[in-house]
Amino acid sequence: MRLLVVEDEEDLAEGLRVGLTRAGYAVDVALDAGEAYELLTVNAYDLMLLDINLPDGDGFLLCRALRSGELETPGEGDLRVLMLTARGRIDDRVRGLDEGADDYLVKPFALAELLARVRALLRRDTSGSSAVLSVGPLRLDSSRHVATLDDKPLSPTPKEFGVLEYLMTRPGHVVSSEELLEHVWDANADPFTQTVRVTVGTLRRKLGEGWIETVVGRGYRLREAA
Repeated sequence: MRLLVVEDEEDLAEGLRVGLTRAGYAVDVALDAGEAYELLTVNAYDLMLLDINLPDGDGFLLCRALRSGELETPGEGDLRVLMLTARGRIDDRVRGLDEGADDYLVKPFALAELLARVRALLRRDTSGSSAVLSVGPLRLDSSRHVATLDDKPLSPTPKEFGVLEYLMTRPGHVVSSEELLEHVWDANADPFTQTVRVTVGTLRRKLGEGWIETVVGRGYRLREAA
């Protein structure tokens, strides 16, 4: 899953990027509202972590522009928004939720709680109530970052895990290489490389034949449970 961190405190932004990347997410960072607007119009994000106090604007206004449709994004579904702020007053939290935020976390916070809230918000996109995805004997636990097949560990790399997680939220559906690149890799990924094809290939070898089908000219499809 691909996340956007909008935070003007560079040390905190880098700490969030490192922590979220280690948890298996693709992460881009914007240090102000202007940069966030630019990234949101060209990249499809699954979730945005949004600070309210930005040097060139207001996180509330950015969230409002997103929810009103004034800011058009290339993503297919609603972008989840988790507001991060030092403002802990009730009226600030109420305003954040009224402007369209899905959740609100007051600084300072523990990384473990942040990761739990991110997982919970991302599960809303897949209509799931559990951190565990299952497709037949294939299971993926996003909270523990573990994937198994017939109860045997698969030991995927972080990118293989991201690809598998994305495919498991859409079993039976064709997912293009471009869509995988958008949701599993960050802005530093070169769209002209074979990175998606190579990653799918190594993941396919770990899963065994029959799990991931190549649909020529369209992308990849994870088989549905029998």
